[in-house]
Amino acid sequence: MAPIITLLTDFGTADGYVGEMKGVLLTEVPGATVVDISHELPAHEVEIGRLTVARYWRRFPPGTVHVAVVDPGVGSSRAALAIQSDGRFLVGPDNGLLSPALLIGGARVVALSVPTHASATFHGRDVFAPAAAQLARGVEVGALGSPANDPIVRRTPEPHRDTSGDLVGEAIAVDRFGNVITNLVGMRGGRVVVAGREIPVRRTYAELETGEVGAVVGSTGLIEIVVREGRASDILALTRGATIVLR
Repeated sequence: MAPIITLLTDFGTADGYVGEMKGVLLTEVPGATVVDISHELPAHEVEIGRLTVARYWRRFPPGTVHVAVVDPGVGSSRAALAIQSDGRFLVGPDNGLLSPALLIGGARVVALSVPTHASATFHGRDVFAPAAAQLARGVEVGALGSPANDPIVRRTPEPHRDTSGDLVGEAIAVDRFGNVITNLVGMRGGRVVVAGREIPVRRTYAELETGEVGAVVGSTGLIEIVVREGRASDILALTRGATIVLR
């Protein structure tokens, strides 16, 4: 089976940066299957990148190499990481982006050596892609650098219960449809209080009228605030961190 390498970035596709990374990968690993997860993440939004990584990294077969680059600290003292976790490999900056793999017991983490010729503004091409290529060729992760003892780990904030027994959570991301993803685990029969409205948690979008505000349990199991055929984030003026209550 050909090695699988996935790419997730905030680079967009207008400037050729993704193409440069693919060029490095395919030169070093001819015949590799390179899968574009997305290159349209909001620029510099590490937290949204982290949540995206959590969705897909274990959906791919063991041995897959995931390259994820949302890297506002590129060229600084932040480390570059390679991780072996649950039979997969991840490569990217040490800024919390790769946290989902770091939360698995037994994860092995190294700080990559940065070549002297590496561009200070494009580690995706000069650090992460070459490291991913080596992993795809079967090089041991420990051969790529020195152990990283304290990588940055980001976690989704936990909701808390208030004095009335309601669960108080928050918006943790907004997707491209304007759906507001919360940190509240979905439950049947629950009701959500958001922006001064109390709304039931529905099973599907189809249970809402066009333009109606609602809540559904998304594919991650978390409650999402939605507007059928509209953008809940705009209509309710919700951004990350907004309070959402499950009653």
